[in-house]
Amino acid sequence: MYVPQSNSTTEGQATVEAGGRCWSWNLSFTIFSSFHELQLLDLSSNAACFQDFDGLQRLTKLRYLNLSENSLIGNNILESLGKLASLEVINFHSSSISGALQDSAFRNLKKLRELHLGSNQLNGSIPPSLFELPRLEYLDLSGNLLQGHIPITSSILPLSLQTLKLSSNNLNGTFYFFWLRNCTMLKKIDLSKNTDLAIDVNFSGRVPKFQLRALILSGCNLDNSIITGPNFLGTQRHLQILDLSNNNLAGSLPNWIFTNEANLVYLDLANNSLVGSVNLMWQYQSNLQMVNISKNRFVGQLPTNISSVFPNLTVLDASYNSISRYLQPSLCNISRLAYMDLSNNKLTGEVPPCLFTNCSELKILKLSNNNLGGLILGGASNLSFISSIYLASNNFEGALPNNLSGDLEIMDLHDNKLSGELDASFWNLSKLQVLSVASNSLTGEVYPAICKLTGLQVLDMSANKFAGSLPNCTRKLTLDFLNMSSNTLSGFPSSFFNSSFVTVLDLRYNQFKGSLDWIQYLSQIKLLMLGGNMSEGQISPKLCHLQYLNVIELSHNRLSDIDDPSFMYNGRYDLQGFTFSTKGKLYTYGRSFFNMMFGIDLSANMLSGEIPWEIGNLSHVKSLNLSNNFLTGRIPTTFANMTDIESLDLSHNHLSGPIPWQLTQLWSLEVFSVAYNKLSGCIPNSGQFGSFGAESYLGNANLHSLSQGSRCSAVPSSVEEGDVEDEEASEDPILYIISAASFVLAFWATVAFTCCHSLGQHLILRL
Repeated sequence: MYVPQSNSTTEGQATVEAGGRCWSWNLSFTIFSSFHELQLLDLSSNAACFQDFDGLQRLTKLRYLNLSENSLIGNNILESLGKLASLEVINFHSSSISGALQDSAFRNLKKLRELHLGSNQLNGSIPPSLFELPRLEYLDLSGNLLQGHIPITSSILPLSLQTLKLSSNNLNGTFYFFWLRNCTMLKKIDLSKNTDLAIDVNFSGRVPKFQLRALILSGCNLDNSIITGPNFLGTQRHLQILDLSNNNLAGSLPNWIFTNEANLVYLDLANNSLVGSVNLMWQYQSNLQMVNISKNRFVGQLPTNISSVFPNLTVLDASYNSISRYLQPSLCNISRLAYMDLSNNKLTGEVPPCLFTNCSELKILKLSNNNLGGLILGGASNLSFISSIYLASNNFEGALPNNLSGDLEIMDLHDNKLSGELDASFWNLSKLQVLSVASNSLTGEVYPAICKLTGLQVLDMSANKFAGSLPNCTRKLTLDFLNMSSNTLSGFPSSFFNSSFVTVLDLRYNQFKGSLDWIQYLSQIKLLMLGGNMSEGQISPKLCHLQYLNVIELSHNRLSDIDDPSFMYNGRYDLQGFTFSTKGKLYTYGRSFFNMMFGIDLSANMLSGEIPWEIGNLSHVKSLNLSNNFLTGRIPTTFANMTDIESLDLSHNHLSGPIPWQLTQLWSLEVFSVAYNKLSGCIPNSGQFGSFGAESYLGNANLHSLSQGSRCSAVPSSVEEGDVEDEEASEDPILYIISAASFVLAFWATVAFTCCHSLGQHLILRL
């Protein structure tokens, strides 16, 4: 940007505009101090850093100031503007402003019409002086950290107010719409995402003088009065945007929403508890473009003439309801439809083939979790327009066409009844990033043509009947997630993973043999699951070079030893609050899982010798399963250093000696099993050990508790590292029974696909 220096020309300059240019440098407003006639200053969207605002105070004729999408360091800029009585528009949206708003900063701005302060880090309360500005038309304080009540009364509110945006703050108290009754110019109100703010929409029988264009009250804990009985919304004939989502509203759809007089363009009622038939909705709405009624309890069916009812619809989301019967072919006649989500309903029948081929604007189609059937993709092979297809968990049949083409980026077909071979030799899907055909009945080889899909990042072919070897891909794979588990695959070339980007690899329950030396090529791997194969030999110390590895599962193989326990160190592991329990409850795991957890499953192998004491240095490990091996010696006391561990399974080995009393310091431990070893001494009963059932200790003849009449000595004051006490503290009777023998394996088996690819669905898991 060129900033003119002070001279006779610049002193008379009225406008300086540099919006949209990229500077990425620091700037002081003193360079504008000689621009005495300056009225408009636009430096928006420059990623510039401003930190000296004293020069602004000399721009006494400034009417328009736009510094949005920059970095305004410090919190004194608003105070610097207090003397600029000529200001009419201030736009500091997304400018990293922090601190509290001072009441004195706005008292002199009597000409101010617009104040844009959204998407910053402002805190404290809203100053009352903002609502005393007589000409204020537009006020945006959304996306900040403001708290307290909204300082409005009907006596001071500016009658010129048109837009009020206070969303995404921490406001509380009660907002009375009655305060707004005299604001004849009011067009838009957005109070969404203030969960502690009560909203009162009662006008006591009066009709407000305004006609809103937009009302956004998402996530405001609204009561049912907003949709039941007479209220002012029924009088808003010009309403175009109505968002009442995420409020747990109950009851039926209000009649006033769908009337011949309605001008709605955008309707969002998602994530409530609304009931009744969607048939009430099917009234002609020429303006309606977006409808979201997802996550409610609606029943009914789509009308046969839906294209006539909503001719200009672009978005239809009715997912997570109980809508039944058939998909109507007239959906294909909605010429502007771009997004349709009818997943998680009770739809039956076949999908009209025209949805795959004739809808030129349709980009995303979601029909998963219904009872739909027929030939997969309606027999279509040329998908010219659609970019994302979700047809999972239905009853689609047949084989995938050999000549698929189009601009597909995501194709999720898992859990159907697909059969035949998957041969991509003639596919023309250069943009395909995600392909899931898991849990079908596909057969044959994994053909080399799959390597032609060079943009593929997620590939899930698990739970089918594929056999043979993985192909020898000569091209560099871009895969981030690969799941080939639960097939009968038997081998792959070592070059398959050369220079691999894969971060999640699941090859469990196949017939792979040989050593695991090829693992060293997985330089980016975070989760590695190879259980249930026939791998043999030692666990190579080369694993220690895999610096991103968070989870390794090698159970049910023929591995014989650990060459070097140092492979279990993970310097990059970072715990950020992931929590789970293991006592029969429901748990949700999101996509950020791999930044939060570290687990090891080496169960059901041929490991022998003593457990390396170094394993205890894995202070952030959540799950460790060494069960069903041939391990001997004592349980390392260093296990007490695994302070975050929640599941520890050492059962079915040949371990001896006592249970270290130090393990009672593991306050997060919820699953514990040392069953079927050769342990002796007392069973601890303090800490979490008071909740472990008898099944945790079965098959250890010399283990006993206080109830058996034995006496245990007190815990010594100090213990040498690596030493274990021969006598343990006494124990009360065990109260609960749990079984941990297969917890870790079951956990990883279920979580792998859901947590790591761009289909991105959360998982509900019962343990």
